[in-house]
Amino acid sequence: MTVLTETQKQFFHNNGYLVVEDAVDAALLARLRSDFDRWVADSAHHDAPFGETIDGRPRFDLQPPGNGKPAALRRLQAPTEVSDAYYDAMADSPMTDMVADLIGPNIKLHHTKINSKQPGAATMVKWHQDFAFTPHSNSDLVTALLMIDDVTEDNGPLAVAPGSHKGPIHSIWQDGVFTGAVAAEIEEEMKRESVLCMGKAGSVCLMHTRLAHGSEPNLSTQPRTLFICVYSAGDAMPCTPNPVPTKHMGIFVRGADPHRVRGEAYDVAVPEYPKTSFFAQQSDRERGA
Repeated sequence: MTVLTETQKQFFHNNGYLVVEDAVDAALLARLRSDFDRWVADSAHHDAPFGETIDGRPRFDLQPPGNGKPAALRRLQAPTEVSDAYYDAMADSPMTDMVADLIGPNIKLHHTKINSKQPGAATMVKWHQDFAFTPHSNSDLVTALLMIDDVTEDNGPLAVAPGSHKGPIHSIWQDGVFTGAVAAEIEEEMKRESVLCMGKAGSVCLMHTRLAHGSEPNLSTQPRTLFICVYSAGDAMPCTPNPVPTKHMGIFVRGADPHRVRGEAYDVAVPEYPKTSFFAQQSDRERGA
C-alpha cells in the first residue's frame, strides 16, 4: 500500500531523511509505551547491563552511574524478540509501508533496537553514518526511527546533515581506534549544516543509511525514546556481522526474496564488532581512554 506522496519521496531522496506523523496508530503506540515503561521500571533495580541476546551480550544497556546520578536505561537490543507490540510496529504498520515506498517493493529486516534518553541522562550520540557500521552490497537501507515520546528541541533530538548521504562514507576509525564516530573536524562541519528532526509521539524519521547524524544529551524533564528499525532492499546483502543480531534478521516484511544480489561500488573499513553496546564503543570513558 502506497503511503508517501511523490513530494515526500522526492524530499527523502534529495535530503536523505523524512519526518512523517502517525506512523503507527494510537492503540499500538499505547502498547509500545506500556512495554517500555515496564522495562524502565525493571531497569531501576539494576546498576549494570542485564538480560541476554542471542550472541550473549546484555539485552538491556544502562548509562553508567556517575555525578550523583543512578544508572539509566539507554538501549534495548532486539525488542521485537521480547514484545509483540514492537514486532507488530516493525512488521506491519504504516511505518513499514513507508519504507517500502522508498526502497521497495521487497523489504527485509536487518535489526531493531531502542535508544532512550531519560531525563537528565548524559547519553549522547556522536556523529556517524550507519552504513559504516552495517555495510551491505548496496546502500538501499532505511533506518526508521519511531518516536515513542514527543521529540522536542530540548530532549536530545536527532540532528542530521541534509544531503550528506550523497557524499563520502566517512571513517569511524580514528588513529587506529574504532571510535564509532567521524573525525572531530568533520563533525563540526556537519553540525554547522544540521537540522533537528522533531515530532509528536507516533511520528517517524526515515533516514538513509549513509546520512550523517548525531544527537545531544537530554536537557529536559521529559524522556526521549526512539524505536529504531533498520530495513534493507531485498537484494542488499550484509557484508559484515550484524552488530545487533536478532532471530528476526532477514525476514521479509513486504514483498518476497528476489533471489538476487545487487552491488554498488564503495570502499569502507570493516567495523569493530561491539563487545557491549554502540554507546560504549563511542564513549572514551568506557573505553578507558
